[in-house]
Amino acid sequence: MVERSQDSVDLHVARWAALWEGNPAFDAEVEGAMTRMQFILRVRNRREAAAFLGEEDFTREDYSTLHALMVQPHPTEATPTQLAEAVGVTKASMTGRLDRLERAGLITRETDSSNRRRVLVRPNQAGRDAWDKYVHAGMRREQEVLGALTGKELVQLNTLLRKAVRGLE
Repeated sequence: MVERSQDSVDLHVARWAALWEGNPAFDAEVEGAMTRMQFILRVRNRREAAAFLGEEDFTREDYSTLHALMVQPHPTEATPTQLAEAVGVTKASMTGRLDRLERAGLITRETDSSNRRRVLVRPNQAGRDAWDKYVHAGMRREQEVLGALTGKELVQLNTLLRKAVRGLE
């Protein structure tokens, strides 16, 4: 038998188990897995937000927009509409973000020569440098969040999560 040390989620699950005793809709393992995934994401999001505290010239929203521009299906060139969809904001919100990034000297906006109604957004070198700096810092924070796991355990976790995702796709 494998001995497991308890975490704060075990206490949460125990309280729920007592409340829902005998109810077939409650599954302690599902509750534990979902709550642990939520906890991990909360910690990651807090650390991410803290990384941008005090940054007046470059916000989390700036990074999110630059990130979408750098990794979307046609890297380093997109329309404002494509970026808004990738980031999950309205077109009006994206316009405000792009105005800010352009004023900061991180992107350019140009009219598409083949379609004058279409605007193309591109990062310039300063934008690529800013994205590079923050993406690497974000990778380090994510590695810290999952730092208790070995490489082999990360492979196992990914295998299980992939199976769950494929079941939803």
